[in-house]
Amino acid sequence: MAINKNHPFEDIDGVKCAVVEAGVSAERMQFLKSLLELNGYTVVVAAEAEKKAPAPPPTPSPDAESTPSTTPEPPPTPVDPKYKIGVTDVTFNSTNAIYGRLLKTADKRVVTMAYWLQKEKVSRDEIPYFEKK
Repeated sequence: MAINKNHPFEDIDGVKCAVVEAGVSAERMQFLKSLLELNGYTVVVAAEAEKKAPAPPPTPSPDAESTPSTTPEPPPTPVDPKYKIGVTDVTFNSTNAIYGRLLKTADKRVVTMAYWLQKEKVSRDEIPYFEKK
């Protein structure tokens, strides 16, 4: 259990981990896993259990007592699996790592927030506003 919501940690597959993100798609999980492993972190990934929505109660028809309902239920829609990703270093905090400029890409550029959120394909390491002249 975390002290605050910005630094969650829990057991993932029996290993105490700092949670990086939860409820992510397979593509996002692969991106984060490769980036974190590149930076020397041991990554633990677990599939999250599907949360089933409660079925709506059947609506009785006026003649429901005389005829049984033969309306077939629609088949369940396939749901993309969601993953929880964490690192074994429980002191890891993704916000601190990004803004502290601690993470690097494969081509040795500093990971920016836009790159972390996958809004940019290439991390554009800019000079921080306080160092610009």
